[in-house]
Amino acid sequence: MSQVPRFRTVLSCSLLVVSLVTAAAACSGSDSNPLASTPFDAGGQISFSGSKGHGKADPNKPLEITTKNGSGRITDVTATDASGRRLAGELSADGTRWHSTAPLAAGAHYTLRVAIENGRGRPGNRKFTFDTKSSSHRLNATFGPQAGEYGVGQPITAKLSAPVKAKADRAKVERALKVDSVPAVVGSWYWVDSKTLHYRPKDYWPAHSKINVHSNLNGIKITGKLYGGAAKPLKITTGDRLEALTDAGSDVMTVKRDGKVINTIPVTMGKPGFSTRNGVKVVLGKEYYVQMKSSSIGIAAGSSDSYDLSVYYATRVTWSGEYVHAAPWSVGSQGVANTSHGCTGMSTANATWFFNTFHKGDLVSVVGSAGDTMTPFDNGFGDWNLSWDKWRKGSALVAGKQADSNPTDTARLRPAAF
Repeated sequence: MSQVPRFRTVLSCSLLVVSLVTAAAACSGSDSNPLASTPFDAGGQISFSGSKGHGKADPNKPLEITTKNGSGRITDVTATDASGRRLAGELSADGTRWHSTAPLAAGAHYTLRVAIENGRGRPGNRKFTFDTKSSSHRLNATFGPQAGEYGVGQPITAKLSAPVKAKADRAKVERALKVDSVPAVVGSWYWVDSKTLHYRPKDYWPAHSKINVHSNLNGIKITGKLYGGAAKPLKITTGDRLEALTDAGSDVMTVKRDGKVINTIPVTMGKPGFSTRNGVKVVLGKEYYVQMKSSSIGIAAGSSDSYDLSVYYATRVTWSGEYVHAAPWSVGSQGVANTSHGCTGMSTANATWFFNTFHKGDLVSVVGSAGDTMTPFDNGFGDWNLSWDKWRKGSALVAGKQADSNPTDTARLRPAAF
């Protein structure tokens, strides 16, 4: 077989290698490719408004970077505060000016990095640091509840030190208030009023969750001269999923732990005229002893409905005075008839068990009562009585973006759903 083709192939490859080496050598000179040069110090060719040599920058004024005397063009600018938040900005079409498009944070330390190219295309860069003035008008947030373990129904609360009314301003605040959990959940803030927010997941928290709440609001401009302040972070956990569902029609409470029935308790509830509230409630606290007087709910002393009772093992579910408690005087009616003034009464033994089993954040629900549904925010934590669609509409970030597919919330109140 002839060897000529093989020789020609080798020769062709050799020529290709030589050509590539020659081309690489031609590109290796820094004079022909200015971008390959070591960047020069661009400090003398750029200037910026702010505090360089003139004290702290005013956070109410934009940051501006310009090139001096047409000495080149800006190719990149980053301005980052000590928290890692990057300042948004915009570069002019000719590359000679960059300016911030978002307010600087107050009382912040910024690192500014600027990259330019000179008239010959050679790169340069420079790093600056500067501080911004603090603001005496601060919006502080206080998170609740206190650190600890809670039931799976416990909402997170944020109390603001000043009112925030405009939707755009509320969005700034809400975007900076962070709730992270393990396992992760879908959740949202709800503006109860101009100074109060509640956060809850779409469904109850998973049992044994770890929940971290923190704020990125510090230094952020809210409106006018009002800037965000610092907030103490919060860490809570959840325990087992404990739920008590009472059917006012049968006067029986069914208690579940993590979905499994662990107890059924005969009870008595609110009689006609004093019907117990329907809906989902969250345990607010426990009191071993409470002196209950009818005058506290507007019943005149000496009337047929007046009372003055020493009550033990009282688990509170509303601020207005609805409890699950021991009612030894009504044992004969428990499981048979409703005779109370709105509380859920049970034997002392059963009330002791309930008191020792349930804790803050656990769920206590009522169905089948002639009473109104527990209100969401003004008498404890009735947050779960709002459908998820309605809850989302209380957010400044998503309000109005999702149709309310459930105009009534009664499905939650059916015993079959328990």
